[in-house]
Amino acid sequence: MSLGEQFDNIIINTDNYKHSHYPLYPAGTEYVSSYIESRGGEFPVTMFVGLQAFLRDYLMRPVTLEDVDAAEYLMREQGMHFNRENWMGIINDHGGYLPVEIEAVAEGTVLPTNNVLVQTINTDPKYYWATSFFETALLRAVWYPTTIGTLSWMCKQVIRTALERTSDNEGALRFMLHDYGARGVSSQQSAALGGMAHLVNFNQSDTTPGILAAKRWYNAVAPSNSGPNSEHASFTAWGRDNEVDAIRNMLEVYRDHGVALVLTDTYDHENCVKNILGGELKEMVQNFPGLVGARPDSGDVVQVTSDTTEWLMEAFGYEVNSKGFKILPPFIRVVQGDGVTGESLRRVYIEMERRGLAADNAVFGMGGGLLQHVDRDTNRFAQKANAVCVNGEWRDIAKSPTGTGYKASKAGRLALILEDGEYKTVPRASVSPEQNLLKPVFRNGKLLKKWDFAELIAASETPVPQSWYESWIAPMLEAAPAA
Repeated sequence: MSLGEQFDNIIINTDNYKHSHYPLYPAGTEYVSSYIESRGGEFPVTMFVGLQAFLRDYLMRPVTLEDVDAAEYLMREQGMHFNRENWMGIINDHGGYLPVEIEAVAEGTVLPTNNVLVQTINTDPKYYWATSFFETALLRAVWYPTTIGTLSWMCKQVIRTALERTSDNEGALRFMLHDYGARGVSSQQSAALGGMAHLVNFNQSDTTPGILAAKRWYNAVAPSNSGPNSEHASFTAWGRDNEVDAIRNMLEVYRDHGVALVLTDTYDHENCVKNILGGELKEMVQNFPGLVGARPDSGDVVQVTSDTTEWLMEAFGYEVNSKGFKILPPFIRVVQGDGVTGESLRRVYIEMERRGLAADNAVFGMGGGLLQHVDRDTNRFAQKANAVCVNGEWRDIAKSPTGTGYKASKAGRLALILEDGEYKTVPRASVSPEQNLLKPVFRNGKLLKKWDFAELIAASETPVPQSWYESWIAPMLEAAPAA
């Protein structure tokens, strides 16, 4: 997503020191290959997403003379070496487009960590340095949305497990986790990329930039649902003594809309649930033509979710589903959007199951815990050179530092295959092009494959072995059954 014309300039969308690297390669270097992988970390898998957004917004924009002038001025001002001839050659020889080829696994694919996701190489030996020059922008474009998409996907497996164990409504899965992260993220660009990644897994979001991103870069059609929600500003404006009037007004205003998510912790959450929603306004809630959500926004997320569910059951009753768990009437649910993380979500469901409450009594929202509480090291993303061609001779190259084993990189041009249900990163020369799941997506300024958002969703929902994510759901599987 553009931050303005100056920020679109790929020559300065990098670390300053990248400009000093081109003369450091061996004389006669013709080609440089590099790859991107997650080297393990918090999540045992990755859900790959976001590359196409970067390609369309940055690499399909040609470098101009004005870009070169601006970059030269900036680099020399910083005391950094700048080779104008390199960039004038890009303009004159290649119309301003970087002479590189990028291949990648299909977006939306879920696969174990420590596998190649992206591989790039220069297409003109004169510009061997181009492969690594835009590493900063390319790696950032991959690690952030992929990490958010992976976190969202892992939460989806937690919710899926809870529904399978306690609910008759497993079809509700894509509507169970809402993105409330726009205000808790570092920038609108992050909100766009992270919010878009979440929508691969769920249909719920209030992060408008993420919705726009899915539509702009992946041709998404109606990727998200939302509904009228309240905030403390409008409720406190009525005054403490008029809380019931504030809630009554909301139920009246949005009666025809069919959804009203009501904040219940403006003052005394328990009193609001028991004596306002379940007391003075009980008949109005029961007759609301749609869904009323009771939304606690404070307290211990584990206890308050189950407590609120039970208080609503005291007021409105419940049924027992086929799995023996209590479920609220369809017009009322808990909407929990405070303190939700991947870890707390597991504990919430363990407590609900312990109390005999079906998982679909509550829906959830994540804010900063979804879009902001990650960094490149969450899943140890890196881009490393794996092969060079010098004077016509290919060399497999890799780093192998002492002291930090996971930082060792892979040597040689790579391929990704799926064999007997297992993804494997193997030498490129060992398999046929048809077997290789890395497919060219970009070459010399042209997009070779355009992913549709529906394709991303389909890929992300392809069944995978439970063993891939079992570490995340193990506490739920080990929890004692309901009393």
